[in-house]
Amino acid sequence: MRRYGKHTDEDDIRTRPGRRNTRPRTNIRPKHEDASEGLVLTVDRGRLTCLVEDRVVMAMKARELGRKAAVVGDRVAIVGDLTGRKDSLARIVRIEERTSVLRRTADDDDPYERVVVANADQLAVVTALADPEPRPRLIDRCLVAAYAGGLEPLLVLTKSDLARPDKLLELYGHLDIPYVVTSREELQNGTAVARVREQLDGKITAFVGHSGVGKTTLVNSLVPKEQRRTTGHVNAVTGRGRHTTTSALALPLAGSDGWVIDTPGLRSFGLHHVDPSQVIHAFPDLEPGTEGCPRACSHDEPDCALDAWVAEGHADPARLYSLRRLLATRERKEGD
Repeated sequence: MRRYGKHTDEDDIRTRPGRRNTRPRTNIRPKHEDASEGLVLTVDRGRLTCLVEDRVVMAMKARELGRKAAVVGDRVAIVGDLTGRKDSLARIVRIEERTSVLRRTADDDDPYERVVVANADQLAVVTALADPEPRPRLIDRCLVAAYAGGLEPLLVLTKSDLARPDKLLELYGHLDIPYVVTSREELQNGTAVARVREQLDGKITAFVGHSGVGKTTLVNSLVPKEQRRTTGHVNAVTGRGRHTTTSALALPLAGSDGWVIDTPGLRSFGLHHVDPSQVIHAFPDLEPGTEGCPRACSHDEPDCALDAWVAEGHADPARLYSLRRLLATRERKEGD
């Protein structure tokens, strides 16, 4: 049966809407020019705590960022509820260009790269002189990551009341790397904190170190209002501390425009992401000796000029041994 007359108008025809949304699709994304600038303080299971002006705001990553993740130290653009009230949630719509990046992998064979901290000015490598024993190989790896990521290194040697720093300073003290030696008594009376602060004022400093070296204790002394749980004991069998800092956290340095970023304790520091040719830059005492090396020298060959360089007393043999250990692990990775 005919439902409409002979002369129908378009307005007379009823149409059934489709099941899918008929809204036209577009690849044009909003520019969010009115977004506020924020600093990522910490990341916890997809929720990012950010500082927006003088307010602490909880935020999540916008879908338009895809797989790009924000990390502690990132400067981000935030929209939405920026009041900082309880249960409020904003969105991070843009991650600004980074000036430096501290990266690591679980080991040298792990292709999964982890960005630990962004936009830090320097990397403070905290090492105990005893209990647990210092690990120069881990220090060397941290130095490689610092130079590769655009950070200036700083050595902080703790527990000098248990062992003298002379031996370790023989390896690193003449490399133009600033260092501070502290004891547990000096941490308690504040004299060590004052010396460390001189190296931190006006800078964003990421602190790294394996468990039990006193890293978080030092951070708590530098930022007393933001106490983090410290490592209680060092295992007598393994000589290692227990992880108590489980996520990176940025803290403002009181009385200064500097920032301190405490990171979880390290078991290892993989360098899968670092090109082998860059490793030598972390050994400024050895780098001049490579001028006499043959072309494409692996620095572990019979005619490598570094052997003569070390034999002439320009560098400690332990440093050359460390360099070759690092390069050997990188070569094994490339051959897999």
